[in-house]
Amino acid sequence: MKHLLFVALLASSFPTFASIEPGETAPDFTLKDSKGITHKLSDFRGKFVVLEWLNHECPFVKKHYSGGDMQKLQKEYTSKGVVWLSIISSAPGKQGHRTGPQAEADTQDKKASPTAVLLDPSGEVGQQYQAKTTPQIYVLNPDAKIIYAGAIDSVKSTKAADVAQAENYVRLALDAALAGKPVATPSTPPYGCSVKY
Repeated sequence: MKHLLFVALLASSFPTFASIEPGETAPDFTLKDSKGITHKLSDFRGKFVVLEWLNHECPFVKKHYSGGDMQKLQKEYTSKGVVWLSIISSAPGKQGHRTGPQAEADTQDKKASPTAVLLDPSGEVGQQYQAKTTPQIYVLNPDAKIIYAGAIDSVKSTKAADVAQAENYVRLALDAALAGKPVATPSTPPYGCSVKY
C-alpha cells in the first residue's frame, strides 16, 4: 500500500500537458512563422482559431490542396475574422520539414491563405497537442476553448475527387460556432500521414 502511494505521489510530481479534449482550454504556445515573425497563441484571444497540422509531402494533405479545397476554406473563414494557423511539426531530415523560406515558397506555390505558417521543428507543440496526423485540425473559440478536434472531413482517402462528397467537419464546426450554436460533432478520429517527429 505504501509502495502504491509512493508511486502515485511520484507520478503527480511530473509535469503534464494541458488537456486537448473539446471543452478544455487550448495549451498556449509560442512559435515563429515562415517569415520569422513570432506568434503566441494567446495573442489571438477573442477570435476563432483553426490549428491545421501540415506536411505538403503527405498524400492526404495533397488531396486537400491539389484541387484548391483547403485554400478555399482558408480564404472563406479568414475573411470572416477566423485566424488560421498551419503548423509544420516535421523534424529536420524528416518528410515535410521546412525552413522559413521553403514554407513561404510552398504557401505561394499552393496559393494557400493561412494567417501564418508556424514552424515547430522540435515537435514540442505538436506533441503538446498530441497531433498524430497531417492533416489534423483543432478549432478554438474566442475564449481559447477547443470546440472541435480531429479529422478535416469524413472520407479517409487520398483522392481529391472524394473531397466534394465528404462532410467537412471544420466547416460544420465553424459555421455552427460563428452562428452561436453548439458544435454537433466536437471530435472525430484524425486520419492522414503520421506526424514526422
